[in-house]
Amino acid sequence: MNEEVLKVSNIEKYYGRNGNVTKAIDNISFSVEEGEFIGIMGPSGSGKTTLLNCISTIDKATSGKIFVAGDDITRLNSKKISKFRREKLGFIFQDFNLLDTLTVYENIALALSILRVKSSEIDKRVKDIAKRLNIEEILKKFPWEISGGQKQRVAAARAIVTNPKIILADEPTGALDSKSSKALLESLNDLNRDLNATILMVTHDAFTASYAKRILFIK
Repeated sequence: MNEEVLKVSNIEKYYGRNGNVTKAIDNISFSVEEGEFIGIMGPSGSGKTTLLNCISTIDKATSGKIFVAGDDITRLNSKKISKFRREKLGFIFQDFNLLDTLTVYENIALALSILRVKSSEIDKRVKDIAKRLNIEEILKKFPWEISGGQKQRVAAARAIVTNPKIILADEPTGALDSKSSKALLESLNDLNRDLNATILMVTHDAFTASYAKRILFIK
């Protein structure tokens, strides 16, 4: 049996105060095993992104617990949250969030530098992941010199290069044309199959969701 990587238990999230309160997440519980590729779907405003933000510690749940690799991340202090994000989490944003002043190679290597990985090991891991995602030929280029589809694959490489416990992707194909979307999804599929990467992906798009092995619908 695979290890349980993520356990979300009775999560609720409220915004606002004094009678003007919006419930963004209403008592959600589920678990994810190592190596699963899960899609999260639901209508706009159902709390998909809020849920992902709570799991990634960008946002804090109002009540309930979230365990990643056995640790309750809702109880971590800010220092431990930073360590958790660096060591256990990969995040693929819809708008890439690449640093324009760094090359593609440097963007991917940055996360490993922060973890104080040896430079020879960084070089090997960056080149390995670039080969897997078919971006070897653009490693010396800057983000403004490459296409949207290539940027998203660089963002995926950056998320994956640290071997995180879980990869979170928020509408990863939202800004891409259909050819780039397919290339990115094939890449995520390969990483899931070949590296046993655990992926949790929010999407509203049926084609994107078709790559996931299990879908969670939020009403």
